[in-house]
Amino acid sequence: MKLLIDLLDLCGTFVFALSGATAAVRRRLDLFGVLVVSFAAATAGGITRDLLIGAVPPAAIANWHYLAVSACAGVVSFLWCPLIERLRNPVRMFDAAGLALFAVAGTEKALAFGLHPVMAALLGMLTGIGGGMARDLLLTDVPMVLRADLYAVAALAGAVLVVVGELAHWPMPVTVGGAAALCFGLRMMAVWRGWRLPVAAGGGRRGPDER
Repeated sequence: MKLLIDLLDLCGTFVFALSGATAAVRRRLDLFGVLVVSFAAATAGGITRDLLIGAVPPAAIANWHYLAVSACAGVVSFLWCPLIERLRNPVRMFDAAGLALFAVAGTEKALAFGLHPVMAALLGMLTGIGGGMARDLLLTDVPMVLRADLYAVAALAGAVLVVVGELAHWPMPVTVGGAAALCFGLRMMAVWRGWRLPVAAGGGRRGPDER
């Protein structure tokens, strides 16, 4: 279980770092700024999760691998941003992948620490959305979770499926793979199809989405 959580965490760290670094490069930040944003995007959700469940010091601080992975992703984005930009909507794609991996890893770790299933699912959702919130705040954007199409809802759906799989004693690969695919699929379908939650009538015009 610990090996699986660590692996999911590191994979999520890399793709979230790519999303943060790519967004920072678009804002014309220098190399140091790109690395700061990539590290914040990659680790904010995991640090928050670990502090809330009492896993201190947080893995992202205690283990140098997280810094190395996020720095590697930042350098890759800085040096080869034109290649990354050839992907369709790269920030959103990397963000959706990180969201899925962190939501699953966060829920699994919360369950391993004995949290109630409902609270484990909520903590998994928080783990998934934390990195994107840190990235957007550093880049002075309204956090995507507050304005985007099915962002937190997708993370919560993946987290709930992890809890269901654990309670039903499904094989671990089925639970993890299915939950991550559900979260990623919901998020990307929302982007492509424009699915969104309702907004209040008369709340003003919605700002342009730069991503």
